Amino acid sequence: MKRVAALLTALLLAAPVAAQAPDGAALYKRCAACHLPSGAGVPGAFPPLQTDFVTLAGKPDGRRYLALVVIKGIAGPLTIDGKAYRSAMPAQSMLDDAGIAAVLNHVGSTIAKAGSGFRAFTPAEVAAARKSGEGLTAANVGALHATVGGK
Repeated sequence: MKRVAALLTALLLAAPVAAQAPDGAALYKRCAACHLPSGAGVPGAFPPLQTDFVTLAGKPDGRRYLALVVIKGIAGPLTIDGKAYRSAMPAQSMLDDAGIAAVLNHVGSTIAKAGSGFRAFTPAEVAAARKSGEGLTAANVGALHATVGGK
């Protein structure tokens, strides 16, 4: 009996622990420094994360763009909801693909309140965006906004 108990204990201790998914709300706190906790942004400096996000998250090219904004950062003038924004956002290079998916999902579900039509980002989708945008700069990402149907 002792052998069985010892074997079971060894197996349980050797079992891989499932990786905990990143906490998108906790990660968003970094974004909130500029975009504010509500996602309302700062007029002329940091854009809001509502209507434009919902529009872009509903399109394949828009989803790639949103992932690239976090991966590469963004620079250059943007026009969102008819208002100009002229600041830059640095790449969030400390985040892996799962972290980027988690923060984008938090923005989509909680900040932008995209609703039941919102399709969650996956780490694999973020990885594909990362690979496809290897040669892009933050300025290149900024120029993509208008081409992917941003509002």
